[in-house]
Amino acid sequence: MRLLFTAAECAPFFKTGGLGDVAGALPKYIQKAGHEVVVFLPYVGSMPEQYKEQLTDLFSFTVLVGWRKQYCGIKTALFEGVRYYFIDNEYYFNRPAIYGYYDDGERFAFFQQAVIEAMEKIDYVPDIIHVNDYHTSFIPFLLKKKYHWIQAYQSIKTLLTIHNIEFQGNYQEEVLSDLFGIGNEDFVNGQIEQEGQVNWLKAGIVYADWVNTVSPSYANEIQTKEFGKGLDGILRQESGKVSGILNGIDYESHNPATDRHLFAPFDATNLTGKIDNKIQLQKYLGLPISAEIPLIGMVSRLTYQKGFHLVLERLEEVLQQQVQVVVLGTGDPLFEEGFRYFEGRYPDKVRACITFDVDLAQKIYGGSDIFLMPSAFEPCGLSQMMAMRYGTLPVIHEIGGLKDTIWPFNPVTHEGDGFGFATFDSYYMKESLNLAIHIFQAVPKVWQLMVERAMTKDFSWESASKHYLDLYEKLVNGVSFS
Repeated sequence: MRLLFTAAECAPFFKTGGLGDVAGALPKYIQKAGHEVVVFLPYVGSMPEQYKEQLTDLFSFTVLVGWRKQYCGIKTALFEGVRYYFIDNEYYFNRPAIYGYYDDGERFAFFQQAVIEAMEKIDYVPDIIHVNDYHTSFIPFLLKKKYHWIQAYQSIKTLLTIHNIEFQGNYQEEVLSDLFGIGNEDFVNGQIEQEGQVNWLKAGIVYADWVNTVSPSYANEIQTKEFGKGLDGILRQESGKVSGILNGIDYESHNPATDRHLFAPFDATNLTGKIDNKIQLQKYLGLPISAEIPLIGMVSRLTYQKGFHLVLERLEEVLQQQVQVVVLGTGDPLFEEGFRYFEGRYPDKVRACITFDVDLAQKIYGGSDIFLMPSAFEPCGLSQMMAMRYGTLPVIHEIGGLKDTIWPFNPVTHEGDGFGFATFDSYYMKESLNLAIHIFQAVPKVWQLMVERAMTKDFSWESASKHYLDLYEKLVNGVSFS
């Protein structure tokens, strides 16, 4: 089976979030399973020199972006067994950031057409093109409407993965002629129109052979008005080809037995190093040193989506107990200032690390007892999986991928590997957090069993990739999904 995977970001070359992690991991595991994979990415100017030096220039050609004749260079590298192709155009991609520019529509219109036109030029026509989020979601539509005359492309199947439905690619009707050189028939008949604009993500949902998202619960949630961001109707209409597959995490880089960021190694069979990491983290942060005080960690963007308004509403009450809290991240200035306030008010209990620090993040995963993640919505979430891998039990809002990864503690049977609250409200968050604190302090044997369960749960990409392989094979072979 031949697969072409394309996205706007990809670890380790350049990334901003979960999409980059998936693009960096999934193709490697598909390749390891014996299939042929190539990955197409933009050649982003901010990519580290160590990766740029590994690239080879192949050739160049011209891509028509409406009336514009744009240079398209193709660079390539073999990295960890996977063949990568980079679409080079300095005008579009030699910029400090991946997204956030006034001409993002034009930039990714160029990119998507360049990917399609490059396939024949590198002599690689795949069985499946796997596109991701709105930046590449117009490709299924273009294959059927602009490039349908190319016989070699007619049997290609397409899969769209929605990593976050908030970002949809909404543009004026004129982009069809101005950027793609095509007519507006599918805008007029509503196939790609949403609220008076061309919606790239909707086009992908309609024209892709299959649509999936990054957790089964999120696949259901986005078909509701509350979470569908206006596309719930078309998703319900196309629900027969919509599913969810949980992301994985890289078990090689996120391994408490070998992680060089940690103060001491440990694993599920020997948790002595876990206690050592906690004591060393307390020392590193200047907090009172005690293995008995529950340490609550948070590593995140500080936004409303991540539920930090709930945390700040109840933090005063939580801090009346014998606890310590460390938060790492940047975001909304109100939240940044809120955590700084509590650090000043409770210097022996709170540390507000308002920065981005990969090393400290791993130390918090490894040294905390509890990981607080009260997101308003979470398509998948990786932090709760990483916390569990490091024996740090999550307290989560039971939504999206958080709901699919955490087995909430049952006070009667003592089953579970984390703690959850179903109603998005600061009171229920506080109660769930209080339960976690109580179990840690009062029933340490139960806590240790929960830690062992969490650490031995399988969130590896090796397992997650098998679900994608099954989906790919069904698409290629035309097997019924019922």
